[in-house]
Parts: sequence; C-alpha cells; structure tokens
Amino acid sequence: MQQGSQRRKRVTITDVARHAGVSTAAVSKVMRNAYGVSAAMQEKVRAAMAELDYRPHAAARGMRGRTYTIGVLLDNIRNAFFADILDGIQDELHSSEYTVLIGAAGFGAEAQSKTIRSMVDRQMDGLVLIAPGTSRADVLAMADTTPTVVIGHHDPSDLHDSVVDADGAGAGLVVDHLVSLGHRRITLVSAQGTRSSKWTRTPEIVLTNGYTEAMGRHGLAAETRVCRAAYSDEGGYKAGMSLLTGEHPPTAIMAGADVAALGVWRAAHELGLRVPQDVSIVGYNNTAVADLATVQLTSVDQAGHNMGATAARLLIERVEGRREHAVQTSMTPRLVVRGSTGRPPG
Repeated sequence: MQQGSQRRKRVTITDVARHAGVSTAAVSKVMRNAYGVSAAMQEKVRAAMAELDYRPHAAARGMRGRTYTIGVLLDNIRNAFFADILDGIQDELHSSEYTVLIGAAGFGAEAQSKTIRSMVDRQMDGLVLIAPGTSRADVLAMADTTPTVVIGHHDPSDLHDSVVDADGAGAGLVVDHLVSLGHRRITLVSAQGTRSSKWTRTPEIVLTNGYTEAMGRHGLAAETRVCRAAYSDEGGYKAGMSLLTGEHPPTAIMAGADVAALGVWRAAHELGLRVPQDVSIVGYNNTAVADLATVQLTSVDQAGHNMGATAARLLIERVEGRREHAVQTSMTPRLVVRGSTGRPPG
C-alpha cells in the first residue's frame, strides 16, 4: 500500500550548482564566504539556494571544518534576563551565517556539563555559557578546544573571553538608595556562589561582597544579612516567606534577579504586606517585566542586550581565528527607581 505522500528529497549542493549554472566549487566558496568571490556570483548562488530552499547539512559542514552553529547554555528559560541576553546574541548574528541553538540545562552542575559536552559533540563552532554552574575545570577544558565566551563569572582566563557586570557596584547602588530612604534592615537574597566548583568570582559572590561592603560603609555591618535562594519565582517566594515571618523582618529586600524579587513580592502579598508601604523590594537585571504598569519594580539595569551582543561579537572573533589574547568586558550598572521602593514603615 502506497503512502499518500512521500518524503521530499533533500536538496544538495549539486542541485544548487546546477540551478545556478555554476560549479559545485563556486557554491562551496559562496557558502564559506571565501575571498575573491564576486558580488554577482554571490547573488546568483544565494538566489538559487533560496529558490530551492537549500539548507546546508550540519554534519557535512562540520566535516569540512565549520557548522555555523553557536551553542548557548543557560540554567532555565523562565529568567526573563536571559531573554534580553539572547536577543542581543541574535541581533548581533542576524546578518551572519550563524544559527543559535539553546540548551536549558537546569541548575545542576552535572546536567550543565552534559549539555555542554553534547554541544561540542555536535560540532558547534563556539559556545556562550551564561553564568555556568558547572566546574571551572570543565569549562576551561572545553574552552581549550572550542571557542568559548562566559557571561557573568568574573574569574579571568587566557582560554576564554568574559562579559560581566560590575555587580559589586550594582549592589552598592541599591544599598545607597535604600539607606537614603531611611532603611537600615536591608537583606540580600542571592543564589549560592559556587566556590566548590573553583569559581571564585561568580556574580553571586561579587554581588554579596558589594552588598556587604556598602552596608559597612553606611555603618550597618550589624544589619548585614544574606538569604540564599535559587534565582526563580519559587526561590524568591520561599526566601520572602522565611524573611517576612521571622524575627526582626527586613524593611527592604534586594534580590539578585528580578524573577526572585517577584517571588518575594508574591510572598509579601500573601502575608498581607503592602509594597512599598510595609516592605521595599528591589530586583536586579531590569527585565521587561519590571516596567509593567502593575509591577513597577525598582531594579539594577546591567544592559542584558548589550551583554549578549558583545558576547556574540567576541565569540565570532574567536571562531574566526583570534587566539592571541583573552578579553574581559564589564558593563556599568545603573539603578532604575520605580514604585517598589519607599520610606520604611513608621
């Protein structure tokens, strides 16, 4: 019995060459953006590729040396800040041949390592790792053979480029703002730094150090308090419930990510507390949700789109041959004050 439809035969480079009336070598040169290919040849071959809906076979391209795919590792897709970074990466690569593939691996180091290895096994040309939770040794081993850019971690390396935010300065901006409003009991909600994985300057560690230093600068060292929680709505909610129902609850809570700050807000709402009349809440990342009319969350902007675009640019430089030096680029944070912060109660 014949099936109602048959699978369409995949278009090959030979089909493109025949359709364009050129040699397969000419098509190959156009696909590789080889030096010396005329504009007319480029136009003729690319028109044929579009008409035939030709898609290069990734595995075959990998055997020839490049697959034109970039792998991006992140821990989850619910953190809106990652969307800003991904938009920056996509916009930077928009006019290039490169395709971005995303691996959302969860928070576990083992799962993240597995995802990174899978990307390398699939011969992706380069990797962008967003605040990786896997060990530094694993990242360095991978970066030694595959062009890599790490976003978030401040640890320098000769093997990969880094794009970071001045997280310590960002924490200082928040503490300065809250102290100016009259707050003293200011608590930081931050993810656990991964010192056990040999990263010594993760965003969480740098943020915590900046917060501690700023509290000391204002004579509030005795009020310093850090609550560890995952950067998720549930993590922020659990931290908020614990802090706001405990003894001497804070009058202001700063979270290291907007998504966690909104979880704290949910806890405050369930407890019948008003924001900012009863408790002020500050986030970090300044994602689109922070500016919603019903939210208006005070947050630190660390230029996520620019971070992503910079990471993509640096990675393509590495993919295309830069090896002589590593680059670390730092974004300057700014505090965006909205309606979630005010004077402390009483």
